[in-house]
Amino acid sequence: MENAGSHGVGDGEVDAGVNATATTIEQRRTALVRVAAELKRAGVPFALAGGYAAWVHGAPEPVHDVDFDLRAGDAERVREHFRGAGFEVLSPPEDWLFKVLSDGVEVDLLHRGGGVPVDDDLFSRAGRHEVLSVEMPVIGATDVVVHKLCAFDEHTCDFAPGLRVVRSIREAVDWDEVRERVRGRPFAQAFVHLLELLEVVPAGS
Repeated sequence: MENAGSHGVGDGEVDAGVNATATTIEQRRTALVRVAAELKRAGVPFALAGGYAAWVHGAPEPVHDVDFDLRAGDAERVREHFRGAGFEVLSPPEDWLFKVLSDGVEVDLLHRGGGVPVDDDLFSRAGRHEVLSVEMPVIGATDVVVHKLCAFDEHTCDFAPGLRVVRSIREAVDWDEVRERVRGRPFAQAFVHLLELLEVVPAGS
C-alpha cells in the first residue's frame, strides 16, 4: 500500500502549469481528506480519481480539482448524505457530476470519467492507498490515463497537461489496454500516437 502522504508541499513536485500557493495546496488537501472521510461514512463504493489519483501514482500534484468517482446509482444518496452533513452541494449543468464545497474548495463527485461510466469493474481495479495519512481506494494508473484521454475532443484537446502526467506514471500503465479502450476515439488515439512518436511509450504491436 503506497503512502501518498510522502508528497509534502516542500518535497513533492507540484504541476508547474499553473501558479499555485502553498495555502491553496493545503486547502485542496484538507478538502480531499474531509470528503473522503464523508464518503466512507456514506457507505457507498468510491475512489479517488483525476489529478490526485495520478499524484498517488507518481505525477506532479495537481493545482485544480479534487475528484472522486462513484456509481450513478449512488449519486443521489451521496448528494443527500453531504447535504445532511452540512456541506454545500452544487449542481452544475453537466449531468455526470455534482460538486461538494469544502472550505471554499469545490470537490467533484463524478459518475462518468471522460465519458466512461463509473462501474464496479473500475472499483475492482482500484487499489487501496494511504493518501495524506488516510487510507482510501484510488483508481489505477491505467484508468487515470484512459479517463484523461477519453476527455479529449475537438473543444478540449490541450495535450500539454496530459503529457506531464503520462511522463510521470507511464511505467505503471498497461498501454495495450489503453489502446484497446480508446479505440474509436480519434483524439485519444492521436495522443497515444504522439506518445509513441516522442518515445514516451513503446509503439503498439
